[in-house]
Amino acid sequence: MFPTQSSRRQFLAASGLAATAAVAGCLDAIGGTGSNPASGDAERSLRLTLSRSGETLRDGFVVDLSDTPPGWDEEAFEATLDGTAYTTRHRKPFFSAPDDPKYTERDGTYYRLGSVVIDETTTTHPVLRLSEVEGADGDASPGGVRASALPDVDRTAVRVAYFAARARGDEGGVPWGLVERGGYVYRGAEAVGASALLAEDGPERVTYREQAYAVEVSRERFHEPVYRATVEPVAESPEGMEAVLRAKFVDARFGREDLSAAARDVVTAAAEDGYGEHHPYSEGYREVLSNLHARAYLDGDIENDAGVPEDGRHLLRYDDVYYDYRLRFVPSGG
Repeated sequence: MFPTQSSRRQFLAASGLAATAAVAGCLDAIGGTGSNPASGDAERSLRLTLSRSGETLRDGFVVDLSDTPPGWDEEAFEATLDGTAYTTRHRKPFFSAPDDPKYTERDGTYYRLGSVVIDETTTTHPVLRLSEVEGADGDASPGGVRASALPDVDRTAVRVAYFAARARGDEGGVPWGLVERGGYVYRGAEAVGASALLAEDGPERVTYREQAYAVEVSRERFHEPVYRATVEPVAESPEGMEAVLRAKFVDARFGREDLSAAARDVVTAAAEDGYGEHHPYSEGYREVLSNLHARAYLDGDIENDAGVPEDGRHLLRYDDVYYDYRLRFVPSGG
């Protein structure tokens, strides 16, 4: 579900989690059943859930740059709108991508924000890596310091490098969006200048979560893209922007008048607590699946069907209200 009053990023993150679960549930359900649908249908049901999101898409997809961190996005927008080329190195302006666009509004005009790669640059950055020191107390041993006593930039670096060090022991996951090259990369002269760990006389060990870690700093070469921000007008009214978003994101649309009474009951149940059936599905459920363009599920032998969506992002417009919907296989009784 993406809340109408929350940021677009929150919606996409939640949808990404639903995508992973939906695909995993599907694969788990069909695993080991072979090509015979009957062997798996007694053990699984196809469940549909609907989450109401609101009557407009703009609330979730159009952002106010003055209220949205980081602050440099508004700077990039203003400069580009005035005809000035705004470029960044490594960092993509607006964090916008073709399959994950970002929009904003100014004086009644709606703009799609993005970027293009215009060059490559080679530079050197310090990389912090940590390695666990068994049986050592970081702040009691020579050259040791607690992470909490370090400058802000170093506390962030230690936290990220800790995740990478922990993963080497095969415990927990790694936030790859933060971890780079097995540690933390200091970018920017301001961050480097504020760091105590990067100083010539910096500590050799740091204690984080009551565990001592040896500090390793290396200076490594990076080849980074150079981005130029882009700002493109796409609509001149709220209605026009809504049409753009519908065309981009809505997968299916229908209303009560398009459905039989049995199919309407399925939609109502799916919006309340979710709805599921075993194959072969009832006429009402088959009707709903057809209107959702989910025909690959109809014969039950989805393992041999082609074109089954894998991204998990699905939006429905039903009676002029938007719903985030999810289809997944669950064990019987689930």
